Amino acid sequence: MNEIYLIGLGNPGKKYSKTRHNIGFLLLEKLSKKHNSNFLIKDKLKSSCSEFQINNCTFRLFLPNTFMNNSGDAVRAIVDWYKINLDQILIIVDDKDLPLGKIRFRKQGSSGGHNGLKSIIEKLQTQNFNRIRIGIGSPHSIQGTNNFNTISHVLGNISLEEKSILDKVYKRVIESLEQLNTKKEEYIMNELNSFDKNQP
Repeated sequence: MNEIYLIGLGNPGKKYSKTRHNIGFLLLEKLSKKHNSNFLIKDKLKSSCSEFQINNCTFRLFLPNTFMNNSGDAVRAIVDWYKINLDQILIIVDDKDLPLGKIRFRKQGSSGGHNGLKSIIEKLQTQNFNRIRIGIGSPHSIQGTNNFNTISHVLGNISLEEKSILDKVYKRVIESLEQLNTKKEEYIMNELNSFDKNQP
């Protein structure tokens, strides 16, 4: 039986639950709910975990409770506990350098300045792991300056307008994740990377 490990990045707690930085959490919470599975805290994995099966494949979902900047601690604990190859994990993360609603599935790459990915690269000692990046758009410049308030943007709550776009993104990504065991990775990568938020 195949096993797939999906790790969403975000910050634990109600304060952060509807922020742009928590898109990884929000997406996996929707996927888990769709399959009638609940997240349970697993201290040894430094995460909340949910598990279910699709077509004889076990999906294990993780929401690290380490806070974003230490995401690597949870990912390292998950990899070590299950003794899995890195090609079995897939990280889901927000990206301010992608336009809102854009999706990028990559098999490797730098952190792009994202502290969660930076922590994972540091703890795994490699950039070679699958990640799905979901665009949240860039912050607006602070009035009268060329400075961008990145922190308040990523930690700001998702607006209703953004939510309507992101709901389409979640639906598309979830449909693709559910096919990870039956379709080739290249097919799923193409499906996600060519996603257009303006399509009906």
